[in-house]
Amino acid sequence: MSRKSIPYTSSPLLTSRTPVWRSKLIVATVALGFVALAGRAVYIQVVANDFFQRQGEVRFARTLSLPANRGRIMDRNGLILASSVPAPSIWAIPEDVPRDAAKLRQLAKLLDMPLATLERKLEDEDKTFVWLKRQVDESVGKQIAALELKGIYQRKEYRREYPEGPAAAHVVGFTNIEDKGQEGIELAFDEQLAGRAGSRRVIKDRLGRVVEGVGEQVPPVDGQDIQLSIDSKIQFFAYQKLRDAVTTHKARGGSVVVIDTITGEVLAMANYPSFAPDDRRNLTGEQLRNRALTDVFEPGSTMKPITVAMALQAGRVTPQTLIETGPGRYSMAGFTIRDTHDYGTLTVEGVIQKSSNVGALKIAQKMSPREMWDTFTLLGYGQKPQLQFPGAVTGRLRPWKTWRPVEQATMSYGYGLSASLFQMAQSYTAFAHDGQVIAATILKTGEPAVGTQVFSARNAAAVRKMLQMAAGPGGTGQRAQTIGYSVGGKSGTAHKQVGKGYATNKYRSWFTGMAPIDKPRIVVAVMIDEPSNGKYYGGEVAAPVFSETVQQALRLMGVTPDMAVKPQIVTAVEESL
Repeated sequence: MSRKSIPYTSSPLLTSRTPVWRSKLIVATVALGFVALAGRAVYIQVVANDFFQRQGEVRFARTLSLPANRGRIMDRNGLILASSVPAPSIWAIPEDVPRDAAKLRQLAKLLDMPLATLERKLEDEDKTFVWLKRQVDESVGKQIAALELKGIYQRKEYRREYPEGPAAAHVVGFTNIEDKGQEGIELAFDEQLAGRAGSRRVIKDRLGRVVEGVGEQVPPVDGQDIQLSIDSKIQFFAYQKLRDAVTTHKARGGSVVVIDTITGEVLAMANYPSFAPDDRRNLTGEQLRNRALTDVFEPGSTMKPITVAMALQAGRVTPQTLIETGPGRYSMAGFTIRDTHDYGTLTVEGVIQKSSNVGALKIAQKMSPREMWDTFTLLGYGQKPQLQFPGAVTGRLRPWKTWRPVEQATMSYGYGLSASLFQMAQSYTAFAHDGQVIAATILKTGEPAVGTQVFSARNAAAVRKMLQMAAGPGGTGQRAQTIGYSVGGKSGTAHKQVGKGYATNKYRSWFTGMAPIDKPRIVVAVMIDEPSNGKYYGGEVAAPVFSETVQQALRLMGVTPDMAVKPQIVTAVEESL
């Protein structure tokens, strides 16, 4: 069958003439489109190159932080109090994690969490990032990596460890999960310890995998090590004895401070109750508070040696000046001040030995309020301690112009002003350092301290003799005696202030002293808060902690015993509040 040919030349469509303007429009449109595309290409690649480059980087380029290793905290002998160890953190892209039940069970076991908890974290498939667990052990991280689970990743981090645990917790402090200092030395020296994180610029694919590095890598700068004046052995022993005393006397808490009288270095600062710095679950303010620096109280009888030292320095009395304390009470401005016994006529030395309130106030009456205020201030009362440590308080010392006679009298035996245990310990360095009060430091120096002269060396020695009498036979602090070393110190007991008055059955008990007495090497202050097991006098509750701490500290420091003394066995202690 033959095909019929189409006569194209006779087709009306083909034989009609196309207008010239239509063909020109088509060509012009194509040319214009080409110019637009070329212009757009020039704009993207040349004019707006920076903008589009940034947009690309936002989507694919990442700056990875390279964490710095936090500096160590060491005691004076180089023993580690805090250090950082590698602790990878586990994270995931939930939408990429396969729902392999067996492997998820293994992962949950390694993360030490119920499978249901892990599944909840992964259930939202829209999420592109979720923490599964921060800072796991390095060995756990390696086991998780061995599972080769898609969508599970690790980030390099460090975890802080504290070998001394609760014993040094209040000194060292702790960091948060981001490795930032929160308390103690960790907070005070956070900038030096933290160092400086590095960075690495990379390109990642949509799965979060690093494809290539771009730009220069900035290496991290590890933090500096900090060496403290603390002796970890003395710190641990003081903490143990304090803990035992608080437990035995069913007290609310307590503190111990040990200061080197040559260098001003703080050798120990222990508090109980305490906490584990690397496990801070279920903590309360009672545990976290560094009582030695943050708690203030009326010092009670521990102020009497300072009152006597003032009068000696002013030339108003001598150690043998007679003071009439009979009949054991003294009334003024509607108040009656009492002693526990009628001691009759006492020497100034006897006032300290017997802890006579009446004797102390009569000595204070020989001085002006301004003289007493000036000395209190020089000794650090009412002043914030110049210690490189957070949380230290100023205490309370009102301006001398506002003192009434009865207030001047009560301040002579430790009521009407307040101070921390640390301030009390530091003020006693004036007796131990030939009349100079020395600035204490929490950092190791090893250099002799330069102090502020408050009393003459002769008057400081006279007060040391009185403190030795107070801690010896006939004194109120006989339980402070220790084997091999002569000691001197003053006990104190004060009613706790509640509202505008004083509680009749709540006390703070303390003992502050030094040893060896002729050439003191350490000052030790002990405070027990609210003992409630029948005993509350400082000579009964705090003095034994002082005795045990002194003996162990001096032995560890290599101080040669200056005498052979058997500890005093005392059946009863009398003390003025």
